[in-house]
Amino acid sequence: MKSRDGALKLKRFEADEKRRKVADIEYMIQEFEQMSADLERQIASEEERTGVRDEQHFAYSTFARAAAQRRDNLRTSVANLREKLEHAVAIRDEAAAELDAAAAADERTGDRPRRVEHDSSEAHVR
Repeated sequence: MKSRDGALKLKRFEADEKRRKVADIEYMIQEFEQMSADLERQIASEEERTGVRDEQHFAYSTFARAAAQRRDNLRTSVANLREKLEHAVAIRDEAAAELDAAAAADERTGDRPRRVEHDSSEAHVR
């Protein structure tokens, strides 16, 4: 019975770890999107301040150009993280299903000895 308890604890730990990983990826996506939106506002503000909106213009702000590059990098990272998130969600769901199956199996096998003990005590009463 101890080995089953250990296996069940391990499955719980693995399922919790997968949930944490999904939550971490979702948090990173949210943070990157927020940073990207902040950069977008800074770029618009800089373009408004300088009056030059064409990135190809020789007088375009170097700050705005650098911020646009950072924003684009963040958007690329978000796209990559979304792919990782899909994969992590699938793995998390698999781990949750395995945990449910292991818990159900543990309940079924855990009930049998109790019934056997109960049945043997009834045999002594008769």
